[in-house]
Amino acid sequence: MIHHIDATVVESDEIYPGTFVTWYQGPELTHGATPGQFAMVQPRPGFDPMLPRAFSYYRFRERDGERQFALLYQIVGEVTGLMAAQQPGEITRMTGPLGHGFSVNAGAGNLLLVGGGVGIAPLVALADEQIEKGHSLVLCFGARRADGVFPAELLPSEVEYAVATEDGAVGREGLVTDLFADYLPWADQTLSCGPTPMFRSMAEVVRRDGMRRAVQILMETEMACGLGICYGCAVFSKKGVRLCCKDGPRFDLLDVY
Repeated sequence: MIHHIDATVVESDEIYPGTFVTWYQGPELTHGATPGQFAMVQPRPGFDPMLPRAFSYYRFRERDGERQFALLYQIVGEVTGLMAAQQPGEITRMTGPLGHGFSVNAGAGNLLLVGGGVGIAPLVALADEQIEKGHSLVLCFGARRADGVFPAELLPSEVEYAVATEDGAVGREGLVTDLFADYLPWADQTLSCGPTPMFRSMAEVVRRDGMRRAVQILMETEMACGLGICYGCAVFSKKGVRLCCKDGPRFDLLDVY
């Protein structure tokens, strides 16, 4: 069930330069929410900014008998700037949970997670969930520089964390898709979230290696409504036109790229 509520800011921290995690109290927004789903966020009343923004659920926790949730975001514009400036007790208008989250195949013991930038947000939620279910996880993450690398200490200790940076300052020098190619033979299933160029490169790896394994992706597109009303987030898949907010954001990699 979709809820439209005022969520209360609980706490907010900058976990690495320009990237924040904000925790919210809004139990209705967690009911039935799964990793990969998202919420539409309007950080202040009225119509300035005019449209809300979509953010994937980053983490869930129990505090004081209530289920809380967190969003991870980089300050890139007005909305994220307003979110980062909010103080505990302030109100944010939200709609959620929305979209179709990740779906882990039965019998997939080895899970490969691939993320770039803030695309790591739903992967952390998924890692938290699947570690508790006994799966083996490798998370591959790509960044341009060291200051954009997600902190390893924020992941469950059971997750194997592999990092690639374009300047080679941390982990492997190169792109996260280089790591993806290395780990793909090990994986029973791959689940990913990140920018379009990353997905295109991943599709090339899958086709080149001839394994044709299903790779599940969460697409990052701009959404005006989040409800499938405005048709502003069309995805042109091999099966026809789909809406990222309503039919996705979960898609099969080779169905889109």
